[in-house]
Amino acid sequence: MRSSARVVVRMAAVIALILFRSAPADAQAQGSSQQRAERNYPEPQEGDYIARDFRFGSGEVLSELKLHYLTIGTPQRDSSGRVSNAVLIMHGTGGSGRQFLSPQFAGELYGPGQPLDATQHFIILPDAIGHGGSSKPSDGLRMKFPQYDYDDMVRAQHLVVTQALGVNHLRLVMGTSMGCMHSFVWAEVYPDMMDALLPLACLPVEIAGRNRQWRKLAMDAIRNDASWQNGDYTEQPVGLRTAVAMLQVVGPAPHQQQKSLPTREQADKSADDYVARALRTTDANNFLYYFNASRNYNPAPKLDRITAPLVHINFADDFINPPELGIAEREIQKVKRGRFILVPISDDTVGHGTHTRARVWKHYLVELLQQTARP
Repeated sequence: MRSSARVVVRMAAVIALILFRSAPADAQAQGSSQQRAERNYPEPQEGDYIARDFRFGSGEVLSELKLHYLTIGTPQRDSSGRVSNAVLIMHGTGGSGRQFLSPQFAGELYGPGQPLDATQHFIILPDAIGHGGSSKPSDGLRMKFPQYDYDDMVRAQHLVVTQALGVNHLRLVMGTSMGCMHSFVWAEVYPDMMDALLPLACLPVEIAGRNRQWRKLAMDAIRNDASWQNGDYTEQPVGLRTAVAMLQVVGPAPHQQQKSLPTREQADKSADDYVARALRTTDANNFLYYFNASRNYNPAPKLDRITAPLVHINFADDFINPPELGIAEREIQKVKRGRFILVPISDDTVGHGTHTRARVWKHYLVELLQQTARP
């Protein structure tokens, strides 16, 4: 490998790990007996919906697309038959609906008297295409899996909501990171289907600049590795280590990292431990599809089509969506009933991942639900 190629691989390693940061930890947390003991809301129910002959935006067709989901609570209908209490929550890149069962999220939102009290709401947690228990490249098709994008993922989520669950209206649509971006797509494609939206940690514009560069470098770390073999590897390619490592850099907040890892030894061990955990649960082809899916995301030209009240929340210590760009403040002006909130840096913010630390922002959710409550 040429020295310039080594530089690209090293840079990719530095960037890729952060977006994945929550997924392995969240997955481990879900299965813990401690979490089950702490649950103060109804037992989540799992389900699968098979979409037959699903046609992707690329023109490719999958005869059976499995879409996995979790639900909590029971749907309620008003006198007209419209579901009045459904809440759709969408996860980030590399995650799954299960990440929203973690104590820092569910423990703040789903319990009795909490903002999304699951005895009063019907909570829908889908696994996006390519993620969790839904169909993905690692199921067997590898790089022959259809090249899905965010529009495909949202259309599949709509099938879960309407066809699998029979929900014809959503009280709230919200999402974190990639799910934040999906929220904007939902708002534009299905503008009359929701009462309110709460996108967390994203920008409603084409992914460009540094945000696109680190994603490309992460994908290149895999594609430029000879052991990847165009996706037909028998062992995970070495480049995957470089790719996932980048996420550890772009996700956490520097002020928190400096406090928790004040020495070189601690910082090195934390980085090594994170990569080791991520490699146990990450497939290289799946990873490529995760990040390639955002290639044509750009809700900016159609933001004026959004009709439901929307509160967009970002965090001042988010490397992925840096506040100095001023993009969110500019674009929210196009949303008729939109509001943007930038949460300042504090001891409670942890960078990009603050999106699942509900105690930091749940009071804004309460305000939104109160303002959009039907008489």
